[in-house]
Amino acid sequence: MPDEDKNPDDDFQDMIREILSGGSGVDPSKLAGAAGLPSDPASLQAMMMQFQRAMQQSSDGGINWDVSMEQAVQIGRKDAVSITPADRAQFDQAFHIAELWLADVTTISSLTNTPRTMSRAEWSKATMPLWTQLAEPVANSISDALTTVLKEQAPEQLQDMIGQATRMIKGVGGTMFAMQLGQVVGQLSTEVVSGGDVGIPLLDDDAALVPQNVAAFGDGLDIPADQVQLYLAVRELAHARLFRHARWLRLHVISSITAFARGIRIDTSAIEELASGFDPSNPEELREAMTNGSLIPPKTDEQLAALERLETTLALIEGWVDVVTAEATTRLPKAGAVAETVRRRRATGGPAEQAFATLVGLELRPRRLREAAAMWRTVTDAVGPGARDALWQHPDLVPTSADIDDPAALVGRLEATERGEAPEPDEFDVALEDLLRAEGGSSSTTADGGERENTDGEAGDDSGTETDRPSDDPPAVP
Repeated sequence: MPDEDKNPDDDFQDMIREILSGGSGVDPSKLAGAAGLPSDPASLQAMMMQFQRAMQQSSDGGINWDVSMEQAVQIGRKDAVSITPADRAQFDQAFHIAELWLADVTTISSLTNTPRTMSRAEWSKATMPLWTQLAEPVANSISDALTTVLKEQAPEQLQDMIGQATRMIKGVGGTMFAMQLGQVVGQLSTEVVSGGDVGIPLLDDDAALVPQNVAAFGDGLDIPADQVQLYLAVRELAHARLFRHARWLRLHVISSITAFARGIRIDTSAIEELASGFDPSNPEELREAMTNGSLIPPKTDEQLAALERLETTLALIEGWVDVVTAEATTRLPKAGAVAETVRRRRATGGPAEQAFATLVGLELRPRRLREAAAMWRTVTDAVGPGARDALWQHPDLVPTSADIDDPAALVGRLEATERGEAPEPDEFDVALEDLLRAEGGSSSTTADGGERENTDGEAGDDSGTETDRPSDDPPAVP
Protein backbone atom coordinates (compact mmCIF):
# COMPACT_ATOMS: atom_id res chain seq x y z
CA MET A 1 0.00 0.00 0.00
CA PRO A 2 1.42 3.41 -0.85
CA ASP A 3 2.45 5.53 2.11
CA GLU A 4 -0.07 8.23 1.25
CA ASP A 5 -2.90 5.66 1.57
CA LYS A 6 -1.79 4.47 5.00
CA ASN A 7 -4.29 5.09 7.78
CA PRO A 8 -2.65 7.52 10.23
CA ASP A 9 -4.58 5.87 13.06
CA ASP A 10 -2.17 2.92 12.75
CA ASP A 11 0.81 5.06 13.88
CA PHE A 12 0.42 4.60 17.61
CA GLN A 13 -0.64 0.97 17.28
CA ASP A 14 2.45 0.15 15.21
CA MET A 15 4.73 2.00 17.62
CA ILE A 16 3.42 0.11 20.67
CA ARG A 17 3.65 -3.22 18.84
CA GLU A 18 7.26 -2.44 17.92
CA ILE A 19 8.09 -1.81 21.56
CA LEU A 20 6.30 -4.92 22.84
CA SER A 21 7.84 -7.15 20.21
CA GLY A 22 11.28 -6.37 21.58
CA GLY A 23 12.27 -4.18 18.65
CA SER A 24 15.46 -2.22 19.02
CA GLY A 25 13.98 1.09 18.03
CA VAL A 26 10.95 3.10 17.09
CA ASP A 27 10.17 4.43 13.64
CA PRO A 28 10.31 8.23 13.93
CA SER A 29 7.44 8.58 11.46
CA LYS A 30 5.22 6.56 13.82
CA LEU A 31 6.39 8.64 16.77
CA ALA A 32 5.64 11.80 14.81
CA GLY A 33 2.13 10.58 14.10
CA ALA A 34 1.53 9.58 17.70
CA ALA A 35 2.86 12.88 19.01
CA GLY A 36 0.96 14.96 16.49
CA LEU A 37 4.16 16.36 14.97
CA PRO A 38 4.99 17.16 11.34
CA SER A 39 6.03 14.14 9.28
CA ASP A 40 7.64 15.71 6.23
CA PRO A 41 11.03 14.19 5.23
CA ALA A 42 13.14 17.14 6.36
CA SER A 43 11.47 17.27 9.76
CA LEU A 44 11.71 13.50 10.11
CA GLN A 45 15.43 13.51 9.44
CA ALA A 46 15.97 16.12 12.13
CA MET A 47 13.57 14.35 14.47
CA MET A 48 15.34 11.01 14.02
CA MET A 49 18.53 12.55 15.33
CA GLN A 50 16.65 14.22 18.18
CA PHE A 51 14.80 11.03 19.04
CA GLN A 52 17.93 8.88 19.06
CA ARG A 53 19.64 11.29 21.44
CA ALA A 54 16.52 11.57 23.58
CA MET A 55 16.10 7.81 23.88
CA GLN A 56 19.77 7.38 24.73
CA GLN A 57 19.30 9.82 27.59
CA SER A 58 16.02 8.17 28.56
CA SER A 59 17.78 4.83 28.83
CA ASP A 60 19.66 6.32 31.77
CA GLY A 61 16.38 7.00 33.55
CA GLY A 62 15.81 10.67 32.73
CA ILE A 63 14.14 12.78 30.09
CA ASN A 64 16.35 14.47 27.54
CA TRP A 65 14.88 17.95 27.41
CA ASP A 66 17.22 18.91 24.58
CA VAL A 67 14.54 17.66 22.22
CA SER A 68 12.20 20.30 23.66
CA MET A 69 14.74 23.02 23.02
CA GLU A 70 15.34 21.88 19.45
CA GLN A 71 11.63 21.70 18.67
CA ALA A 72 10.97 25.15 20.14
CA VAL A 73 13.89 26.78 18.35
CA GLN A 74 12.83 25.27 15.02
CA ILE A 75 9.35 26.74 15.41
CA GLY A 76 10.75 30.09 16.51
CA ARG A 77 12.97 30.31 13.45
CA LYS A 78 10.11 29.67 11.04
CA ASP A 79 9.03 32.95 9.43
CA ALA A 80 11.50 34.73 11.69
CA VAL A 81 12.34 38.38 11.07
CA SER A 82 15.89 39.31 11.98
CA ILE A 83 16.54 42.19 14.37
CA THR A 84 18.40 44.98 12.59
CA PRO A 85 20.77 47.48 14.24
CA ALA A 86 18.11 50.13 13.68
CA ASP A 87 15.58 47.98 15.55
CA ARG A 88 17.95 47.54 18.48
CA ALA A 89 18.63 51.27 18.63
CA GLN A 90 14.91 52.03 18.62
CA PHE A 91 14.16 49.61 21.45
CA ASP A 92 17.20 50.75 23.43
CA GLN A 93 15.78 54.27 23.28
CA ALA A 94 12.40 52.99 24.47
CA PHE A 95 14.03 51.21 27.41
CA HIS A 96 15.99 54.37 28.30
CA ILE A 97 12.88 56.56 28.40
CA ALA A 98 10.99 53.86 30.30
CA GLU A 99 13.69 53.83 32.99
CA LEU A 100 13.37 57.60 33.44
CA TRP A 101 9.59 57.49 33.66
CA LEU A 102 9.60 54.62 36.17
CA ALA A 103 12.04 56.49 38.40
CA ASP A 104 9.33 59.11 38.94
CA VAL A 105 6.63 56.70 40.12
CA THR A 106 8.33 53.88 42.05
CA THR A 107 11.04 53.60 44.66
CA ILE A 108 12.09 50.18 43.36
CA SER A 109 15.53 50.55 41.81
CA SER A 110 16.67 49.89 38.25
CA LEU A 111 17.95 46.57 36.96
CA THR A 112 21.66 45.83 37.04
CA ASN A 113 21.48 44.03 33.69
CA THR A 114 20.88 46.02 30.52
CA PRO A 115 17.44 45.37 28.96
CA ARG A 116 17.67 43.68 25.57
CA THR A 117 15.84 42.59 22.46
CA MET A 118 15.36 38.92 21.59
CA SER A 119 14.37 36.91 18.57
CA ARG A 120 11.72 34.24 18.99
CA ALA A 121 14.33 31.49 19.00
CA GLU A 122 16.42 33.36 21.58
CA TRP A 123 13.35 33.70 23.79
CA SER A 124 12.79 29.93 23.62
CA LYS A 125 16.42 29.23 24.52
CA ALA A 126 16.41 31.67 27.41
CA THR A 127 13.15 30.45 28.95
CA MET A 128 13.31 26.70 28.31
CA PRO A 129 15.21 25.83 31.53
CA LEU A 130 12.32 27.12 33.62
CA TRP A 131 9.70 25.49 31.41
CA THR A 132 11.34 22.09 31.86
CA GLN A 133 11.55 22.64 35.61
CA LEU A 134 7.82 23.32 35.73
CA ALA A 135 6.86 20.47 33.38
CA GLU A 136 9.09 17.67 34.66
CA PRO A 137 6.79 16.46 37.50
CA VAL A 138 3.91 15.95 35.08
CA ALA A 139 6.12 14.34 32.43
CA ASN A 140 7.33 11.79 34.97
CA SER A 141 3.77 11.13 36.14
CA ILE A 142 2.57 10.50 32.59
CA SER A 143 5.47 8.14 31.86
CA ASP A 144 4.91 6.21 35.09
CA ALA A 145 1.16 6.00 34.49
CA LEU A 146 1.64 4.75 30.94
CA THR A 147 3.97 2.01 32.16
CA THR A 148 1.58 1.01 34.95
CA VAL A 149 -1.41 0.78 32.64
CA LEU A 150 0.45 -1.27 30.04
CA LYS A 151 1.56 -3.72 32.74
CA GLU A 152 -1.97 -4.04 34.10
CA GLN A 153 -3.58 -4.46 30.68
CA ALA A 154 -1.07 -6.85 29.16
CA PRO A 155 -2.00 -10.55 28.94
CA GLU A 156 -0.04 -12.85 31.22
CA GLN A 157 1.99 -14.24 28.33
CA LEU A 158 3.27 -10.72 27.57
CA GLN A 159 4.24 -9.76 31.13
CA ASP A 160 7.88 -10.79 30.71
CA MET A 161 8.10 -8.82 27.49
CA ILE A 162 6.48 -5.79 29.15
CA GLY A 163 8.98 -5.95 31.98
CA GLN A 164 11.88 -5.88 29.54
CA ALA A 165 10.33 -2.98 27.65
CA THR A 166 9.44 -0.87 30.71
CA ARG A 167 12.38 1.47 30.39
CA MET A 168 11.72 1.90 26.68
CA ILE A 169 8.03 2.60 27.31
CA LYS A 170 8.86 5.24 29.92
CA GLY A 171 11.39 6.71 27.54
CA VAL A 172 8.83 6.96 24.76
CA GLY A 173 6.31 8.61 27.10
CA GLY A 174 8.88 11.10 28.34
CA THR A 175 10.13 11.84 24.85
CA MET A 176 6.61 12.41 23.54
CA PHE A 177 5.94 14.85 26.38
CA ALA A 178 9.27 16.61 25.76
CA MET A 179 8.35 17.02 22.11
CA GLN A 180 4.97 18.42 23.07
CA LEU A 181 6.71 20.86 25.43
CA GLY A 182 8.88 22.01 22.55
CA GLN A 183 5.77 22.53 20.43
CA VAL A 184 4.04 24.53 23.17
CA VAL A 185 7.03 26.76 23.96
CA GLY A 186 7.81 27.21 20.28
CA GLN A 187 4.26 28.37 19.59
CA LEU A 188 4.42 30.61 22.65
CA SER A 189 7.58 32.24 21.28
CA THR A 190 5.56 33.47 18.29
CA GLU A 191 3.06 35.25 20.56
CA VAL A 192 4.77 36.69 23.65
CA VAL A 193 6.00 40.27 23.47
CA SER A 194 8.37 40.18 26.44
CA GLY A 195 10.04 38.15 29.16
CA GLY A 196 7.30 38.83 31.69
CA ASP A 197 4.38 38.51 29.30
CA VAL A 198 3.22 35.19 30.74
CA GLY A 199 2.94 36.58 34.27
CA ILE A 200 5.79 34.63 35.83
CA PRO A 201 9.51 35.51 35.84
CA LEU A 202 10.83 33.39 32.99
CA LEU A 203 13.98 35.52 32.74
CA ASP A 204 15.97 35.81 35.95
CA ASP A 205 16.88 39.47 36.65
CA ASP A 206 16.47 40.35 32.98
CA ALA A 207 14.08 42.40 30.89
CA ALA A 208 13.56 41.73 27.19
CA LEU A 209 11.22 42.53 24.32
CA VAL A 210 10.65 40.45 21.18
CA PRO A 211 10.52 43.06 18.34
CA GLN A 212 8.80 40.80 15.80
CA ASN A 213 5.98 40.05 18.23
CA VAL A 214 5.77 43.65 19.43
CA ALA A 215 5.17 44.66 15.82
CA ALA A 216 2.46 42.00 15.48
CA PHE A 217 0.89 43.20 18.74
CA GLY A 218 0.57 46.71 17.31
CA ASP A 219 -0.83 45.69 13.93
CA GLY A 220 -4.25 47.19 13.32
CA LEU A 221 -4.28 49.34 16.46
CA ASP A 222 -3.84 52.67 14.68
CA ILE A 223 -1.25 53.58 17.30
CA PRO A 224 2.26 54.79 16.41
CA ALA A 225 4.77 51.95 16.70
CA ASP A 226 7.07 53.94 18.97
CA GLN A 227 4.28 54.45 21.50
CA VAL A 228 3.50 50.72 21.54
CA GLN A 229 7.18 49.96 22.06
CA LEU A 230 7.52 52.49 24.86
CA TYR A 231 4.42 51.32 26.72
CA LEU A 232 5.49 47.66 26.55
CA ALA A 233 9.03 48.63 27.61
CA VAL A 234 7.63 50.31 30.72
CA ARG A 235 5.54 47.22 31.58
CA GLU A 236 8.46 44.86 31.08
CA LEU A 237 10.85 46.94 33.18
CA ALA A 238 8.27 47.33 35.96
CA HIS A 239 7.76 43.56 36.03
CA ALA A 240 11.49 42.78 36.02
CA ARG A 241 12.25 45.45 38.64
CA LEU A 242 9.66 44.03 41.01
CA PHE A 243 11.12 40.52 40.89
CA ARG A 244 14.65 41.80 41.33
CA HIS A 245 13.60 43.94 44.31
CA ALA A 246 11.56 41.21 46.01
CA ARG A 247 14.19 38.49 45.83
CA TRP A 248 11.88 35.99 47.53
CA LEU A 249 9.07 36.46 45.00
CA ARG A 250 10.45 34.50 42.05
CA LEU A 251 11.21 31.44 44.19
CA HIS A 252 7.79 31.74 45.82
CA VAL A 253 5.92 31.72 42.50
CA ILE A 254 7.99 28.94 40.93
CA SER A 255 7.86 26.78 44.07
CA SER A 256 4.08 27.19 44.22
CA ILE A 257 3.71 25.99 40.63
CA THR A 258 6.08 23.03 40.99
CA ALA A 259 4.48 22.00 44.29
CA PHE A 260 1.11 22.01 42.55
CA ALA A 261 2.53 19.96 39.68
CA ARG A 262 4.12 17.38 41.99
CA GLY A 263 0.73 16.80 43.55
CA ILE A 264 -0.72 15.74 40.20
CA ARG A 265 -1.56 12.07 39.79
CA ILE A 266 -2.36 11.07 36.23
CA ASP A 267 -5.82 9.63 35.63
CA THR A 268 -4.86 6.04 34.82
CA SER A 269 -8.45 5.15 33.99
CA ALA A 270 -8.27 7.61 31.09
CA ILE A 271 -5.05 6.01 29.89
CA GLU A 272 -6.60 2.54 30.27
CA GLU A 273 -9.48 3.63 28.08
CA LEU A 274 -7.12 5.08 25.48
CA ALA A 275 -4.60 2.23 25.49
CA SER A 276 -6.92 -0.70 26.17
CA GLY A 277 -5.62 -3.81 24.46
CA PHE A 278 -2.58 -1.92 23.07
CA ASP A 279 -4.64 -1.33 19.93
CA PRO A 280 -6.47 1.99 20.36
CA SER A 281 -8.98 2.56 17.61
CA ASN A 282 -8.47 6.30 17.72
CA PRO A 283 -4.88 7.38 18.39
CA GLU A 284 -5.95 10.97 17.75
CA GLU A 285 -7.68 10.81 21.13
CA LEU A 286 -4.35 10.10 22.82
CA ARG A 287 -2.70 12.93 20.94
CA GLU A 288 -5.44 15.25 22.15
CA ALA A 289 -5.04 13.97 25.70
CA MET A 290 -1.32 14.70 25.63
CA THR A 291 -1.91 18.28 24.54
CA ASN A 292 -5.09 19.40 26.32
CA GLY A 293 -4.35 18.17 29.84
CA SER A 294 -7.27 15.72 29.95
CA LEU A 295 -5.05 13.03 31.51
CA ILE A 296 -4.78 15.28 34.57
CA PRO A 297 -7.68 14.55 36.96
CA PRO A 298 -9.78 17.19 38.76
CA LYS A 299 -7.90 19.21 41.35
CA THR A 300 -7.88 18.11 44.97
CA ASP A 301 -9.05 20.42 47.75
CA GLU A 302 -5.42 21.05 48.66
CA GLN A 303 -4.59 21.96 45.07
CA LEU A 304 -7.60 24.26 44.85
CA ALA A 305 -6.44 26.08 47.98
CA ALA A 306 -2.90 26.33 46.59
CA LEU A 307 -4.28 27.59 43.29
CA GLU A 308 -6.27 30.31 45.04
CA ARG A 309 -3.16 31.49 46.88
CA LEU A 310 -1.14 31.46 43.67
CA GLU A 311 -3.82 33.37 41.77
CA THR A 312 -3.87 35.98 44.53
CA THR A 313 -0.10 36.40 44.28
CA LEU A 314 -0.27 36.73 40.50
CA ALA A 315 -3.11 39.24 40.77
CA LEU A 316 -1.05 41.32 43.21
CA ILE A 317 1.93 41.24 40.85
CA GLU A 318 -0.02 42.12 37.72
CA GLY A 319 -2.11 44.70 39.56
CA TRP A 320 1.02 46.46 40.82
CA VAL A 321 2.56 46.40 37.33
CA ASP A 322 -0.66 47.83 35.84
CA VAL A 323 -0.80 50.69 38.35
CA VAL A 324 2.88 51.59 38.07
CA THR A 325 2.76 51.41 34.27
CA ALA A 326 -0.31 53.66 34.14
CA GLU A 327 1.40 56.22 36.36
CA ALA A 328 4.63 56.10 34.36
CA THR A 329 2.95 56.52 30.96
CA THR A 330 0.74 59.53 31.67
CA ARG A 331 2.80 61.50 29.12
CA LEU A 332 2.16 58.91 26.41
CA PRO A 333 -0.83 60.06 24.30
CA LYS A 334 -2.03 56.57 23.37
CA ALA A 335 -1.21 54.84 26.67
CA GLY A 336 -4.88 54.17 27.40
CA ALA A 337 -5.44 52.49 24.05
CA VAL A 338 -2.42 50.22 24.47
CA ALA A 339 -3.47 49.39 28.04
CA GLU A 340 -6.93 48.40 26.82
CA THR A 341 -5.37 46.10 24.22
CA VAL A 342 -3.29 44.46 26.95
CA ARG A 343 -6.42 43.95 29.06
CA ARG A 344 -8.43 42.44 26.18
CA ARG A 345 -5.56 40.13 25.32
CA ARG A 346 -5.31 39.00 28.92
CA ALA A 347 -9.09 38.52 29.22
CA THR A 348 -9.04 36.00 26.37
CA GLY A 349 -6.45 33.91 28.19
CA GLY A 350 -3.23 35.48 27.01
CA PRO A 351 -0.42 33.58 25.32
CA ALA A 352 0.42 31.38 28.30
CA GLU A 353 -2.88 30.03 29.59
CA GLN A 354 -3.05 27.04 27.24
CA ALA A 355 0.63 26.35 27.84
CA PHE A 356 0.13 25.98 31.58
CA ALA A 357 -3.08 24.01 31.14
CA THR A 358 -1.21 21.57 28.89
CA LEU A 359 1.93 21.26 30.96
CA VAL A 360 0.72 21.27 34.56
CA GLY A 361 -3.08 21.40 34.39
CA LEU A 362 -2.98 24.91 35.82
CA GLU A 363 -5.02 27.88 34.66
CA LEU A 364 -2.68 30.71 35.51
CA ARG A 365 -5.03 33.64 35.16
CA PRO A 366 -5.03 36.35 37.84
CA ARG A 367 -8.80 36.37 38.24
CA ARG A 368 -8.81 39.16 40.81
CA LEU A 369 -6.61 41.46 38.79
CA ARG A 370 -9.03 44.40 38.63
CA GLU A 371 -9.63 44.31 42.39
CA ALA A 372 -5.89 44.02 43.09
CA ALA A 373 -5.12 46.98 40.83
CA ALA A 374 -7.83 49.03 42.57
CA MET A 375 -6.28 48.17 45.93
CA TRP A 376 -2.81 49.29 44.78
CA ARG A 377 -4.28 52.58 43.51
CA THR A 378 -5.99 53.15 46.85
CA VAL A 379 -2.77 52.44 48.75
CA THR A 380 -0.77 54.74 46.46
CA ASP A 381 -3.22 57.61 46.87
CA ALA A 382 -3.22 57.21 50.66
CA VAL A 383 0.42 56.64 51.60
CA GLY A 384 2.43 57.21 48.41
CA PRO A 385 4.68 54.96 46.31
CA GLY A 386 7.33 54.50 49.02
CA ALA A 387 5.07 52.83 51.57
CA ARG A 388 3.32 50.94 48.77
CA ASP A 389 6.53 49.47 47.37
CA ALA A 390 7.85 48.65 50.85
CA LEU A 391 5.12 46.02 51.14
CA TRP A 392 7.14 43.82 48.76
CA GLN A 393 10.16 43.67 51.05
CA HIS A 394 9.01 40.52 52.86
CA PRO A 395 6.28 37.94 52.22
CA ASP A 396 4.72 38.71 55.62
CA LEU A 397 4.11 42.30 54.51
CA VAL A 398 2.46 41.56 51.17
CA PRO A 399 -1.28 42.30 51.06
CA THR A 400 -3.60 39.34 51.44
CA SER A 401 -6.80 38.33 49.72
CA ALA A 402 -8.67 40.04 52.57
CA ASP A 403 -6.75 43.25 51.87
CA ILE A 404 -7.86 43.11 48.25
CA ASP A 405 -11.45 42.82 49.49
CA ASP A 406 -11.04 45.65 52.00
CA PRO A 407 -8.25 48.08 51.05
CA ALA A 408 -9.44 50.54 53.70
CA ALA A 409 -8.27 48.27 56.51
CA LEU A 410 -4.83 47.94 54.90
CA VAL A 411 -4.61 51.70 54.41
CA GLY A 412 -5.58 52.25 58.04
CA ARG A 413 -2.74 50.04 59.24
CA LEU A 414 -0.23 51.74 56.95
CA GLU A 415 -1.32 55.23 57.99
CA ALA A 416 -1.12 54.28 61.67
CA THR A 417 2.39 52.92 61.15
CA GLU A 418 3.44 56.17 59.47
CA ARG A 419 2.16 58.13 62.50
CA GLY A 420 4.09 55.86 64.83
CA GLU A 421 0.91 54.44 66.32
CA ALA A 422 -0.04 50.86 66.97
CA PRO A 423 -2.45 49.96 64.17
CA GLU A 424 -5.97 48.80 64.87
CA PRO A 425 -5.96 45.04 65.52
CA ASP A 426 -7.54 42.80 62.94
CA GLU A 427 -9.69 39.75 63.71
CA PHE A 428 -6.65 37.50 64.06
CA ASP A 429 -4.98 39.89 66.50
CA VAL A 430 -8.13 40.15 68.61
CA ALA A 431 -8.56 36.36 68.73
CA LEU A 432 -4.90 35.89 69.66
CA GLU A 433 -5.15 38.48 72.44
CA ASP A 434 -8.27 36.83 73.86
CA LEU A 435 -6.53 33.46 73.84
CA LEU A 436 -3.45 34.79 75.62
CA ARG A 437 -5.58 36.54 78.23
CA ALA A 438 -7.56 33.37 78.87
CA GLU A 439 -4.38 31.35 79.35
CA GLY A 440 -2.80 34.02 81.53
CA GLY A 441 -5.86 34.31 83.76
CA SER A 442 -6.27 30.59 84.39
CA SER A 443 -3.31 30.34 86.77
CA SER A 444 -0.56 32.44 88.32
CA THR A 445 2.81 31.60 89.75
CA THR A 446 4.14 32.68 93.16
CA ALA A 447 7.51 34.28 93.59
CA ASP A 448 8.93 31.02 94.97
CA GLY A 449 7.50 28.99 92.11
CA GLY A 450 4.35 27.71 93.86
CA GLU A 451 0.87 28.00 92.43
CA ARG A 452 -2.01 29.75 94.21
CA GLU A 453 -5.68 28.87 94.05
CA ASN A 454 -7.88 31.13 91.96
CA THR A 455 -11.46 32.07 92.82
CA ASP A 456 -12.74 29.39 90.44
CA GLY A 457 -11.20 26.65 92.56
CA GLU A 458 -8.08 25.92 90.53
CA ALA A 459 -4.90 25.01 92.41
CA GLY A 460 -2.93 27.97 93.69
CA ASP A 461 -1.72 29.96 96.69
CA ASP A 462 -2.98 33.27 98.06
CA SER A 463 0.54 34.53 98.66
CA GLY A 464 3.17 35.54 96.16
CA THR A 465 3.37 37.78 93.11
CA GLU A 466 1.63 37.09 89.81
CA THR A 467 3.74 36.60 86.76
CA ASP A 468 3.51 39.20 84.03
CA ARG A 469 0.43 38.98 81.90
CA PRO A 470 0.28 39.75 78.20
CA SER A 471 0.00 43.44 77.57
CA ASP A 472 -3.47 44.85 77.06
CA ASP A 473 -2.17 46.55 73.96
CA PRO A 474 -2.69 44.56 70.75
CA PRO A 475 0.41 43.08 69.09
CA ALA A 476 1.96 45.49 66.65
CA VAL A 477 1.57 44.67 62.97
CA PRO A 478 4.66 45.40 60.89
